[in-house]
Amino acid sequence: MPEILHITAHLGGGVGKVLSRLVEESSRRCDGFRHVVACLEKPEKDVFSTHLASHGGELLICPSSEELDRRIRAADIVQIEWWHHPLVARWLGQATLPPSRLIVWSHVSGLHPPTIPADFVALPHRFLLTSPCSLESAELKALPTAVRQSVDAVFSSGGFSDLPPANPRSFSGPLRAGYVGTLNFAKLHPRILDFLGALKLDNFRLDLIGDLDNGEALQQAATAAGLGDCLKLLGYTHDVGNVLKNYDIFVYLLNPLHYGTTENALLEAMAMGVVPIVLNNPAERNLVQHMETGLVVNTPDEFADAITWMFSHPDQCRAMSMKAAAQTRQRFAIGHTLDQLTRHYRAVLAEDKRPVDFRPVFGTQPGDWFRRCQGDESWRFTDPPTGPSTEGPHFLFERNKSSVFHYARTFPDDLRLARWARALENPQ
Repeated sequence: MPEILHITAHLGGGVGKVLSRLVEESSRRCDGFRHVVACLEKPEKDVFSTHLASHGGELLICPSSEELDRRIRAADIVQIEWWHHPLVARWLGQATLPPSRLIVWSHVSGLHPPTIPADFVALPHRFLLTSPCSLESAELKALPTAVRQSVDAVFSSGGFSDLPPANPRSFSGPLRAGYVGTLNFAKLHPRILDFLGALKLDNFRLDLIGDLDNGEALQQAATAAGLGDCLKLLGYTHDVGNVLKNYDIFVYLLNPLHYGTTENALLEAMAMGVVPIVLNNPAERNLVQHMETGLVVNTPDEFADAITWMFSHPDQCRAMSMKAAAQTRQRFAIGHTLDQLTRHYRAVLAEDKRPVDFRPVFGTQPGDWFRRCQGDESWRFTDPPTGPSTEGPHFLFERNKSSVFHYARTFPDDLRLARWARALENPQ
């Protein structure tokens, strides 16, 4: 039975769901593959690790370098779950990988940091993206034809088996609007209040469901702008399906520089029949068909017009709701994800194992690993720093998500990372 060894930094969020559901679907089908997941840090929550183990998957937690090398040699295919996490960067930057049939599945778009270096894409047997939008990056557009043939897009959807069926909505009377996700402005649009301020309707309220790290500041800003009644912060929930049943509209206005791809929060809302309004960002326009499964807008005024239109067109909204639910549950089903991956697994099994050295791509030191994926922001991270300041994209100031602060915490002895982090926190 061919063995797939998945190597991941952690089992949280979207990657935890998709890997655990892949193992379940593979087991249900008896498709002939055995899945092993090597997790480089101890899971904070056991929901996905328990699900994985209960369906026949093997879980290795914090394996030693020697153990990981041994399992790589034994595996038929090695699949790296990549989003430039510092623990994966350290593993890739330490030594040449033992001979393997290697697949990299990138869980970031690469359109903005963390970027996807073209020479990284050329190394494994297959390089899989989690959205076709990644191919819009300048580096990937310029890939040689021979390399491009080993690149494909496989959405990282874990399916919707944990959601109840979509409930019919009337779209008559007051429409209920919600957002599920982080309130951090590296993901949520930093001008969200401009969009709400453009509304021409009274008594419109947007419920925000997610961790409240940025919630108090956002609520204060809304109150100062006279929009305090337009927002309601509801905090985090584990029961997303039950929450989504309460909404008609999913307001999913993301920062144009966000790093996401498959956007599982958006897909879950669509699968529940909640009609989304999204910005015309690369990832979202690969998920939402305008006026078919949702509404795609460009500006605050277009957002306001879309909300007004929905209030006066209940029949069209009902049709969009039903189409969004049906198409999303089919197009992004876990079975479809596994079908696409299995096609690559079977093709790669026919190829020879080979050693792979990522150090020529990423370098040998933590500062090198971090800086290699900073794209247009690389100029900030030189030695000495050449201008980091409080002015810049929100993702620069993330405490986690593969930011300089995340890398500096992981590698406290790297003096360059420490200087870069200090320069961002204490600009001169």
